[in-house]
Amino acid sequence: MPNNQPHPLFKLATELGPLLVFFVVNAKWHLFAATGAFMVAVIAAIIASYVVTKHVPLMAIVTAVVVLVFGTLTLVLHDETFIKMKPTIVYALFGAVLGGGLLFGRSFIAIMFDQVFNLTPEGWRKLTLRWALFFLAMAVLNEAVWRTQSTDFWVNFKVFGMIPLTMLFAFAQMPLTKRYQVAPATLEQSAAEEGDVSGR
Repeated sequence: MPNNQPHPLFKLATELGPLLVFFVVNAKWHLFAATGAFMVAVIAAIIASYVVTKHVPLMAIVTAVVVLVFGTLTLVLHDETFIKMKPTIVYALFGAVLGGGLLFGRSFIAIMFDQVFNLTPEGWRKLTLRWALFFLAMAVLNEAVWRTQSTDFWVNFKVFGMIPLTMLFAFAQMPLTKRYQVAPATLEQSAAEEGDVSGR
């Protein structure tokens, strides 16, 4: 049985809410306060997602674990480097998992995105490769930004740069998903086919 599907705005809020909290708190106070608020917001988003849908996406779980680990290091050591490296670690991890899976003939993108659509094996391979390369490119981009720009610039880029880039890339994959889409047979069609066979 599929999981309960929440309103699209709820899903958007749980995904973007913690980042907006991070941005607002950093603008009003500083990065360390923002890091603490970000950690609390991520946990709240995970709990809300589970309460409403009885399910938490794998990507959200992995991201939350990395946020908590690197956020804690940031606060305990009072070093901005760790929270700035968090996106690099997450993107590199996703890219490595997807790319490594392809080397062994596996397309983990379906698991990562909770398989919101059905594709042919070739479609899954192509989509997985594209996302693997995108994640690795984003990891490199984050490293370049935080190492060469100010903290405030990096925070703005994290919220208003990474999110739009990811959304644009996802939209750009729609032609591929449509080209390799597999329409699952409905129960009615299956029943009708079985009836035709038994009636012969």
